Amino acid sequence: MTSTPEGAQAPDFSLDDQHGRPVSLSSLRGAPVLVVFYPLAFSGVCSGELAELAELHPRFAETGTRVLAVSVDSVFALRTWSDREGFPFRLLSDFWPHGAVAESYGVFDAERGVARRGSFLIDADGVVRWSDHTPVSEPREMARALERARALTA
Repeated sequence: MTSTPEGAQAPDFSLDDQHGRPVSLSSLRGAPVLVVFYPLAFSGVCSGELAELAELHPRFAETGTRVLAVSVDSVFALRTWSDREGFPFRLLSDFWPHGAVAESYGVFDAERGVARRGSFLIDADGVVRWSDHTPVSEPREMARALERARALTA
């Protein structure tokens, strides 16, 4: 499966966050949304990426961009990780059906059973305006997503 292309309508989804509350992409229309897929909670590269994203979160908020981080981890694992790290954004569980949302965006690695590193900046109307993909062993530069969010909302 190929990644959701820029200019396409972003696949809608409804997933539970780290507190067990449902979040649907369509309910966030009217503001940009950055959807960040990552392989697993508590892993080294993912921890670094989400720490950087947390550090940049106030700047995303200044642009009106909402941040959602998605993995195949359970709600319980995400809650423990979020509580420990103090993430200011919602962590969404793509646990069951396993990886279905990551698959709909073209970033599910069926061999490993996890999402690949994919970021999607979605505009207020639900259209993908930018995406970024990096190998699973390499961290993304979250500042690039912030630059694109600023350009989108300028």
